[in-house]
Amino acid sequence: MNSYFVKRTGRAILTIWLVMTLTFGMIRLIPGGPIEMLRARLIRQGVDPSRIDAIVQTYKQDPTPVYVEYYEYVTSLLSGNMGQSFYYQEPVSALIVDALPWTVFVMVTATILLFVIAILLGALMAYHEGTAFDTVASSASILLSSIPFYVLAIGFVVVLSYQFGLFPARYRVGPGVEPGFTVQFLSNAIYHAALPIASVVLTQAGLQALAMRGNSIQVLGEDFVRVARLRGLSDRRIAVRYVGRNAILPMYTGFLTLIGFNIGGSVILEQVFTYPGIGYYMYQALINRDYALMMGVFLIITTTLVVSVYIADLTYGLIDPRVQSGGQSEAY
Repeated sequence: MNSYFVKRTGRAILTIWLVMTLTFGMIRLIPGGPIEMLRARLIRQGVDPSRIDAIVQTYKQDPTPVYVEYYEYVTSLLSGNMGQSFYYQEPVSALIVDALPWTVFVMVTATILLFVIAILLGALMAYHEGTAFDTVASSASILLSSIPFYVLAIGFVVVLSYQFGLFPARYRVGPGVEPGFTVQFLSNAIYHAALPIASVVLTQAGLQALAMRGNSIQVLGEDFVRVARLRGLSDRRIAVRYVGRNAILPMYTGFLTLIGFNIGGSVILEQVFTYPGIGYYMYQALINRDYALMMGVFLIITTTLVVSVYIADLTYGLIDPRVQSGGQSEAY
């Protein structure tokens, strides 16, 4: 057990370091740098050319070898310094600390909701296998799963926000709402996050419901379920204690990893809703070639995904005693 823990911890750290190193190099291969993007933005704004040259000159520095930049970045990162955002002129860590809780709130809430819906719907589909309800629910699940979340998000913005004005189309809270643990702030934050959450839930719950349906049908065919029925146990007890518990177990790893993947997918979703989370800042960093901000956000997204898989690997054996930690599948 100790050797397995050390092995998985080492692989998690190695994965984060490799991704960070590859990202550091690949980002610098993107055409155009922050200075060029600044010049282009000032030109679009109609700033006088002589003024543009003076502004750009203040940002120019002597070229530094890439390996020196990499060494300085890693040493700064180890000391907790992610650098300064070129576009926002603020510390990257400050931007991430401000934005990350909002992204986590939306994506974790959406993931929990979609799994709750999927587990209940999948179990009902399995118990009514072959009926009209099963056919309709399975078809609807397949249909919704085939729709990209950002397509549904754009539809929500156009129809529910701009056409009918039922939900806000941008920002985390409304103007004038003071942050704090108050009913006004919490309700307003949920109101603004409703459409992003719904976009994720509706497009991902169907696939998970089909997975739960398949797991439940498989468990229903096991010998211990037949024995339970022969013993005269109630359908409710069989559904909860025998079928439900065993059908949910295989979905545990998927639940944790999906949180990490959804946080990574926030780049598109938050741009659609102009929701200032880490995905929104990642997009702004990309279009402005803000290297420090790009690296910081990408590192957070990568770490979240790796840690999710890491936790799933180490804890799956605890929730399912039938699985021995040494025999767990390789997740990365």
